[in-house]
Amino acid sequence: MAIDRITVRGARQHNLKNISVEIPRDRLTVITGLSGSGKSSLAFDTIFAEGQRKYMESLSAYARQFLDQLKKPDVDDIEGLPPTIAIEQRSGVHNPRSTVATSTEIYDYLRLLFARCGQPGCWAPTKTRKDGAVIERCGLPIKATASTQIVDSLMTLPEGTRLMVLGPVIRDKKGFHTDVLTDLQKQGWGRVRVNGRVLELREALAPGGDNPLGLARYEKHTIDVVVDRIVIRADARQRLAESVEAALKLADGTVIGSVESGGAGPGSTGLQTGESASSSWSDRVFSSKYACAVHPECALPELEPRLFSFNSPHGACPECHGLGVIMEFDSALVIPDESKSLAQNAVVPWKVPPPMGKFFRRRLRAFCADFSISQLEPVANFPDWAKRILLSGTTAEDRKKHEATFEGVYGTLRKWLEKTESAFIKEWLGQYMQEKSCPGCRGDRLGTPALHVLIPSTHTPDPTRANSATVIGRPASAPPVSSRLNIAEIARLTITDARALIEGLSLSSEQRIIADAIVREVLSRLGFLESVGLEYLSLDRRTGTLSGGEAQRIRLATQVGSKLVGACYVLDEPTIGLHQRDNDRLIATLRRLADIGNSVIVVEHDEEMIRSADHVLDIGPGPGVHGGRVIAQGNITDIIAAPDSLTGKYLSGVLKIDTPAVRRPLSEKNAVCIKGARQNNLKNIDAAFPLGGFVCVTGVSGSGKSTLVNDILLIAARKHMGLQPGIPTAQVNAAARLRTGEHTRITGLAKLDRVIEVDQSPIGRTPRSNPATYTGIFDDIRRIFTQTKESKIRGYKPGRFSFNVSAEKGGGRCEACEGQGLKRIEMHFLPDVYV
Repeated sequence: MAIDRITVRGARQHNLKNISVEIPRDRLTVITGLSGSGKSSLAFDTIFAEGQRKYMESLSAYARQFLDQLKKPDVDDIEGLPPTIAIEQRSGVHNPRSTVATSTEIYDYLRLLFARCGQPGCWAPTKTRKDGAVIERCGLPIKATASTQIVDSLMTLPEGTRLMVLGPVIRDKKGFHTDVLTDLQKQGWGRVRVNGRVLELREALAPGGDNPLGLARYEKHTIDVVVDRIVIRADARQRLAESVEAALKLADGTVIGSVESGGAGPGSTGLQTGESASSSWSDRVFSSKYACAVHPECALPELEPRLFSFNSPHGACPECHGLGVIMEFDSALVIPDESKSLAQNAVVPWKVPPPMGKFFRRRLRAFCADFSISQLEPVANFPDWAKRILLSGTTAEDRKKHEATFEGVYGTLRKWLEKTESAFIKEWLGQYMQEKSCPGCRGDRLGTPALHVLIPSTHTPDPTRANSATVIGRPASAPPVSSRLNIAEIARLTITDARALIEGLSLSSEQRIIADAIVREVLSRLGFLESVGLEYLSLDRRTGTLSGGEAQRIRLATQVGSKLVGACYVLDEPTIGLHQRDNDRLIATLRRLADIGNSVIVVEHDEEMIRSADHVLDIGPGPGVHGGRVIAQGNITDIIAAPDSLTGKYLSGVLKIDTPAVRRPLSEKNAVCIKGARQNNLKNIDAAFPLGGFVCVTGVSGSGKSTLVNDILLIAARKHMGLQPGIPTAQVNAAARLRTGEHTRITGLAKLDRVIEVDQSPIGRTPRSNPATYTGIFDDIRRIFTQTKESKIRGYKPGRFSFNVSAEKGGGRCEACEGQGLKRIEMHFLPDVYV
């Protein structure tokens, strides 16, 4: 007989009062009740823990010793329980390499798509600025052509066409190149084409000397070897094939077919010595390697998925190693107070004890002497060039102008950081550094070759919908405008735009066959992310920047995308942070999970979710020791009809939350005002937060609420308070490192004396933490005990009554368990025992 329910008997975990429940399988079940009533104890600490334990016990003893095993819950028996998967309210891993795309496996499929259908282009710079920045790149297609294909292409020329087969040996390089020409003559080659002019090697080298051809040393030159001169005829294939092979071998995989564009008779066999090819001949460049025909140094191995992975050395940017950001010394941290002079130690990291302190002071005195700067002058009054030299050092132009050299504060600190082996020094120098966008990849994480493999699409992304919170220093509203995109540009898009772009891919019929399965998987996962209300996220968004609710819904979308069946999913309040507009889509996703053959158990307070459930469990009646009982269970009608169910009374309308009849009078004059907020997707908005009142910021998911409050208001307030007079240097540095979201100005912060952030991060990070220690109550209790008569006689301090202080340091903790209250006994392949 098929098992159609999960039966729990005698659950006593935490505050549960020996309850027994039946939960239908392959249905959506909601467990609700007051906070602290025992919902999570039943769902996670009992049902999920037992499912995990049973799965672990199905593994071999050898495998179990390598896994963290959950403690067996305090329950008599659970029948009909499938393997369990928990999706909790946690912000997930804080690995800077983890993004929305990687955590949902979308990026893995994109890497495969680009490896199989990408069109690589040449990345050789063709135009640069004076500072070396690349303005324009070659962009020619990179493709490999077999020698037989080269011959076939040239044989399609009209019969009688004159053709020269050339092997390029020098491409746009400065110098005389006499040694190259001499080597070619020794190898037996008779003619070369120098800058488009064909010359006899013997005659060209006859004058002797360092520069027999009279080439300008500091101009770029191009030299090709004339391998053969052929007239296209039906019987010329064999000779042409041999010449092409010889040219490929000579020029490391590159051959040029120079074709006459008119004017010669069929009996002629090519350019005469001294004749220029610039007007009557055109070149066709071929490469047998995966390289640019014009810039053979821009070569690729065979396209593989690892080339597009920023977690692999084959694809990661060599400067930032795939992080998209680098750590650089920051002027606001190095010189936090520019009103000070150099004599007043304005350069904070150089204010260190001898011997380094003496060395730094000598450097500053030398700087002031060489550049005529007063040591008593505030740094704020320095001219711009002096500030730049002080921090970054002298350039060649500076050395010529001032006839002096200075390494700069950054250079000295960077050298110190590279040479030291002290972890303390590295950590200390790290407080003066800030994350900045990598100049090599401009925040895209990948190396140059990977960023020049493109895929065409008929969809052009909407620039107004960009919302990337990944890279510091790169504009969030900077999506691509071209219809040919690289993998980083696709990852920069929102989920909605990415889906439209993938649907509009312009592929050949052959590529469509190859990409069909890949595209289906990508679209499926993007669709699931949209279905749980996350369409506003960009694919390259770091998972560490997501809220707990967003991270949970991403894991939910990943599970739906995996199409796993026969499992029991346990979720913790998935509607947190989700606007009511998106609730229906989330509920539909959970129902889809149940419809394909999974049991879905949700701990939830949301009314819409409760009404949509197939089965509801109401736990109560109160929190803590007053809860742990099943007040009602069944469908929504059964819950409403239960006389003792608080949930039922609110669902029926008997009880409701009353809105205040009278509200506090608020004034914009007594408010914190933000002008011109434009971080992420905010459109240069103004906002006022009245003080002395309860202010709510609401809107649909992804509308910019967290950007306005957390990225701008909160950080600006922290920065303002951290830079007040009298604050310790460490706190000043921490405040200076905060990066406030883009805005014009903020007024009213002076009216605040404290700012407190309450978020979803866990408050206790060690097993020793409890409510008494976290709230500080235990400090008062310890002080009370020190005032007793016996404590005064024995000289006990507050530490004597702390379970965190060892006896040798004057503490009173139990040394047998080291203040834990329990002793852990390792059982290896069995769960650890605590006594």
